[in-house]
Amino acid sequence: MRDMNAIPRFSVAVLGLVGVGGALGAAASPSILAGVEPGLWEISRSGAATQKICFADPAELAQFEHRGTKCTREVVRESGSTAVVNYTCPDGGFGHTTMTVITPRSLRIETQGIADSAPFKYKIQARLAGNCPAH
Repeated sequence: MRDMNAIPRFSVAVLGLVGVGGALGAAASPSILAGVEPGLWEISRSGAATQKICFADPAELAQFEHRGTKCTREVVRESGSTAVVNYTCPDGGFGHTTMTVITPRSLRIETQGIADSAPFKYKIQARLAGNCPAH
């Protein structure tokens, strides 16, 4: 005799796995950035000229070296106003970033990893300078 309950259980298990798999390639955003706004950010880095860059999502600052690339981010740890994010990119690049929210308009970012087959490591200060210019 066939167990009629086996089919629904199997279906529920498969649907559960599909639901989990759908979330796997998403770029994670640290909760410490909840009050941080998108916009035109002024980026200061020792030994480099100050840059102004628009970020639609402040979480993209976690992968500053690979900005504009669709990388997969994972929030590894959050404590107080600090988050640690690991990310990997389709071109083989990756990074490990510690972000600290000083104020909702000011962040300190320490990042290291591999980009263009070479290592990188640096600290930046990011300050929200205003809205992105309209195109």
